[in-house]
Amino acid sequence: MHSDLSPSGRTGVLLVGTRGQRGPGEVLIRIRGGLETFLAWSDTELPKGTTVLVVETRGRRTVDVVAWDVPEPTPEPTT
Repeated sequence: MHSDLSPSGRTGVLLVGTRGQRGPGEVLIRIRGGLETFLAWSDTELPKGTTVLVVETRGRRTVDVVAWDVPEPTPEPTT
């Protein structure tokens, strides 16, 4: 797949929380010049509003996600 078309490696926000192995949630991802939703599976329960990283695709509209903490920018050293 062309990288612009693949959700793998992209971050998104859960619109519906995941329930671990009991069921998927829904994630909103910026892709292909717009925003799209995908079913989102995770190993653990993740609440609505969690920022996630897509680690795998399960097909056209289903992905595996993990919680993603957006790193804080490193301050420039002062001299």
